[in-house]
Amino acid sequence: MLQQVRSSLVAVDDLSKPPWNSILAYPNGSAQICKARIIELRSLGIKKIEFSGSVQIGDVRILGKGCTSMVVKVWLDGKLVALKIRRVDSNRPGVARETRLQKLANKVGVGPQVFAHTKNFLAMELIGGTDIPTWVKNLKGKGSTQVLRNRIKDLLKQCFALDSIGLDHGEISNLRKHVLVDEKVTILDFETASQKRRVSNVTSAAQYLFIGGPVANTVRKRLSLKDVGAIIQPLREYKKEPSEQTFQNLLAKLKLV
Repeated sequence: MLQQVRSSLVAVDDLSKPPWNSILAYPNGSAQICKARIIELRSLGIKKIEFSGSVQIGDVRILGKGCTSMVVKVWLDGKLVALKIRRVDSNRPGVARETRLQKLANKVGVGPQVFAHTKNFLAMELIGGTDIPTWVKNLKGKGSTQVLRNRIKDLLKQCFALDSIGLDHGEISNLRKHVLVDEKVTILDFETASQKRRVSNVTSAAQYLFIGGPVANTVRKRLSLKDVGAIIQPLREYKKEPSEQTFQNLLAKLKLV
């Protein structure tokens, strides 16, 4: 039975039934909340949810589970997209703020594209890929060093784009949870993003990748960066004055150009 549940296509009207209600109104599965949320899903034009993914909640498989939300696959306008569901016990009143900030990131080519939202749901581009530590570990073969260089440069350029518009992601210091790598690099989850604090996207990402993160030793070795001090200085310069010039200097010191 569990094998059948792992990849199930469920009509929206059936989401109030077990075990699906435990996801739609996590963690209590309230029938009343499910009923209201089904109406929200209909308003978005969502008719079916595909329960599959690497995270298991009871007998149900989903894409992800966080402190304030669950993520599942849904069919919207004939294509499979990701749907973020606000948890019933979330300390946030809705997803409107996150949606606004993610749309702002989208304008500079960062983050999954936002398609639609209601108070409790955010529908966005479905992103595939691997977390950074796993991806770096498995990256081997001819040309792999250049691939590594290209992906890291892409990530740092996205971070610079966010810095340039004054949008601090807030959790870039933990890239494992907030970045997926495939043919491209995608920064995820703008729930804690802010325009009110000093931006640190580039510096946080660079520190994770080259200095203190779990992949730092491997990355430095692959890119022949022997002197950590030579990395810290351009980082300090960028932090003091985030600009195109200091960013390009940082990329050069990291042997990414």
